[in-house]
Amino acid sequence: MTAASDLCFFTSSDGDLAYRDTGAGDPVVLLHSGFVDHRVFEAQIPALAAGYRVIAPDVRGHGASANATRPFRWADDLAALLRHLDAGPAVLVGVSMGGVIATDTVLEYPELVRAVVVSGAATSEFEYTDPWVRQVQAEQARALGAGDVEGWVTAFLRFVPGEHRTLDDVDPAVLARLREMALGTLAKHTPDEENHHVPMTGTWSRVPKIDVPVLTVNGALDAPDLIAEAERLARTVPDGRSTTVEGTAHYPNMERPEVFDEIVSGFLRSL
Repeated sequence: MTAASDLCFFTSSDGDLAYRDTGAGDPVVLLHSGFVDHRVFEAQIPALAAGYRVIAPDVRGHGASANATRPFRWADDLAALLRHLDAGPAVLVGVSMGGVIATDTVLEYPELVRAVVVSGAATSEFEYTDPWVRQVQAEQARALGAGDVEGWVTAFLRFVPGEHRTLDDVDPAVLARLREMALGTLAKHTPDEENHHVPMTGTWSRVPKIDVPVLTVNGALDAPDLIAEAERLARTVPDGRSTTVEGTAHYPNMERPEVFDEIVSGFLRSL
C-alpha cells in the first residue's frame, strides 16, 4: 500500500488531485482502471521507475483525489497535471478506464503525448455488447441501487477472471488488492451523487489523426468485443500495434506483471 507520504497533490480548479511521482528520465504516466486507484500499478511503478520518471495519478473521484463538484473531463484533468509537472510530452499507459483516458488525452492534447499504451480499452465510445459482461454490469447496477456494497464488489471482481475462469483461478492477493481499492473509492461516493463526468464524443473520426505510436495490450480472456475494439484502434492509427497476454482477462498488469512490464518496456525502448 502506498504510504500517505508518497503521495503528492495538485490543486486543480476543482479540488486536490493525488499522484505518485518517482524515478527520473522521460515521463511515463500510469492511468488506472475504474473504481480503484494508482495502486493497480503496484508492480509497474518500481519496475519502470528504474529507467523513467513515473507519474501515477488517482483519477478524480478515485483513491485520494477529490470528487467532482462540477462538470469535468478526464483529459482536461490529466493535461492540467502534466502541465503543472512540466511532464509533457509523456508516454501514457492506461488500463481499462485509464486506457480511455489515454486515448482521450492524445486526441485532445496531442502536444502532451509522446506515445500511448492501451490495455483493455479503445476510445470513449465503446459499450459492451457481450451478454456475459452486460449481465455482470446489470448485477452491479442492481446491487448499487439496493445499497448492497458487498453484492456490488462481488460482481465487480468477476471481471478479474473473466467469463471462462472462476475467482479460484486468480491469485487471492490480486483479488484482495482490487477489493480494498474498490471499497475505498466506493466509500467516497453516495448513491444519489450526480455524475459530473462529461464523456467525449466523435472520437473515431479523429483516431486516424493520432500521429504517435499506439500499442494495445489485451488479456486473451477478456471480452471478445473489447478485444476487437482495441485491435480496431491499433489498425486505425497510422502507427499502431497490438499484442495479447495469454491466461489473463481485464488486468494483465496485475495477473502477469512480468510479461506486462516487458511488453511496455520493449515498447518504450522502441520510441
